[in-house]
Amino acid sequence: GPDHPITIVGHGGRVQALFNGHLIADSGDVLILKEASYKPVAYFPRKDVEMGFLAGTKLDTYCPYKGHASYFTVSMDGHIAENAVWSYESPHPAMAIIKDRLAFYPNFVEIHEVGGAALSPAAAVLHTDSGGGASQGERWAPTAGNPPA
Repeated sequence: GPDHPITIVGHGGRVQALFNGHLIADSGDVLILKEASYKPVAYFPRKDVEMGFLAGTKLDTYCPYKGHASYFTVSMDGHIAENAVWSYESPHPAMAIIKDRLAFYPNFVEIHEVGGAALSPAAAVLHTDSGGGASQGERWAPTAGNPPA
C-alpha cells in the first residue's frame, strides 16, 4: 500500500555476488526489490547461485509484506558468514515473483554490476577448495620429478 510501497523490477544487466573475493552468483536475470525507505535488494535466481557453498540454517523471520524468509550460511575457504543469504520459499501471493530467489546481505557479500554475458558460477569457482582438502578442478601434471634419494 501507499504507507509501505514495494516495487520489483528486472535489473536489465549482469550482476555478480562475491564472497571474500570469490564469485558465488552471476546472473543476467536479477530482480531489484525496492521497499519503502530501505536500500534496494538484488534477488538472484537460484539456478545462477553456486549453492554448494550455502547451507540452510534454522533462522526464520517474518515480514508482513513478503512472508517468511529462510536463511543460508556461506562457507568458503575457511570463511563463514552465518545467515548472510535469505530467500522467500513461499512468499505472499503479491510477492510470488521473488519465490526461490536469493538475496545477500551487503555487509557479507559484495554485489556489483558487470558487462558481458553471464558466466556459470560453477565454472568460476573451480579453483576453490570444496572443504574436503582436494581441489575441485583437475590437478596439473607435476613440472619436476622426484628429488634424488
